[in-house]
Formats: sequence, C-alpha cells, structure tokens
Amino acid sequence: MAAIVALGLAVGPPALAAEPHAHGGAAATVQLRLDHGKKWQTDDVLRRGMSEIRTAVAQSLTPIHKKTFTPAQYDALAGRIQTQIDDVVGNCKLPEEADQQLHIVLEQIIDGVAAMKGATGRDKGAVKIVRALAQYGKYFDHAGWRPLEH
Repeated sequence: MAAIVALGLAVGPPALAAEPHAHGGAAATVQLRLDHGKKWQTDDVLRRGMSEIRTAVAQSLTPIHKKTFTPAQYDALAGRIQTQIDDVVGNCKLPEEADQQLHIVLEQIIDGVAAMKGATGRDKGAVKIVRALAQYGKYFDHAGWRPLEH
C-alpha cells in the first residue's frame, strides 16, 4: 500500500512517466504506446480490477454531473477505486513492458483518487479517472471494454 501512495505522490504530470513497483525493473520514463501496433496483454486480475473501477465510476457519474455527489460519497468512491488499484498492483502478472505501460494509466487513476479526496475539485478527479479508463481501453486488450462518457 505504501508503494501505491508513494507512486501516486512521486510522479509528475500524468501520462508522462511511470515508476516501477514490486514487479521490479529499472526506473525509466516511458510514454503510453501500443505493443508494436497491438494492444498490451492483460490478465484476469487486471481485467477484473479495471472492470470494477469502471463499474464504480459508471454508477457515480449521474450524481457527479448533477453536483449531488456528497463529499462522503467521493471518499467512498475513492476508497473503492483504491482497493482495486491495490489488488491490481499486488496481484497482476504482466511482462515488464506491459506493466510499465499500465502504470502510466494507474498514475492517472491514482491522481484522480487523490483529487476526489481533496477539499475542492473532487469532480475533476472523477473526470481524470474517466479519461484514464478510456486510455486503458485504447492501449490494453480487454475484450468488451467500453469507455465511459464524461
């Protein structure tokens, strides 16, 4: 968990750099890209976690748009998403290059979670997560994945 918090705090602008986590590997700045023109492979843990994040956000979008989503609801949503991030980071087994690419997406989600826990601009955190989920679908092979409308 501390690694996730450090990852979320140590990064610069989202989608620009990725730090490795427990999967190992040298620290390197990487750009979000395809795997030789193809989407990156995923595993069951990743697909399940990202699907759960997508579901959680999808269920919250209407009240977020209507500005009726309360601070307590943002905190609960952030916690629900963080739980999935922790599971993905701790349990998914991707090749190193795919893992580095995944971390670019996860950094954006972590930034969104942090914004949703803030005193202001919580809705901007949700938008950041919606955008990260769209990037995930564009770069990772997840059958049936559909981006959310924000």
